[in-house]
Amino acid sequence: MADDAPKIIVDDDWKAQAQAEKERLAQQVEKKSAAAVSPAGAAAAPGGAAGSDEDSGERELPPASMTTLISSLVTQIFYALGGYEDPQTGRRFLDPGLAKHHIDTLGVLERKTQGNLTEDERKLLDHALYETRMQYVQICERLSQM
Repeated sequence: MADDAPKIIVDDDWKAQAQAEKERLAQQVEKKSAAAVSPAGAAAAPGGAAGSDEDSGERELPPASMTTLISSLVTQIFYALGGYEDPQTGRRFLDPGLAKHHIDTLGVLERKTQGNLTEDERKLLDHALYETRMQYVQICERLSQM
């Protein structure tokens, strides 16, 4: 009866949502880059120096924003909950304590920015907190049953 052993099941819906958000942010960056062409014809880099991303071989990062900050924290939470494979080892990382720390950080962000967010930013933060807390509770329940 080894098949009766509890198994951790990770909801894949958040992966699709995270990928869609990543693609949307990439499109925004592309639009901003295309709009920020210098008179010499070289695109302005986020740091202000034209062409510096190409010269240094670094990838282009999304603009710093509340959306990017929230998305970054959510990614860290889901990584700590086993949502992503480590690209070097191919294994999933599971550290509920680290995930809780990042969820608590989102909670601090919510309290400290209360009344200072746009409606979209507030909704994104509320959704992020709800989803990450639910995933955390579900995974911790499964772990306690093992």
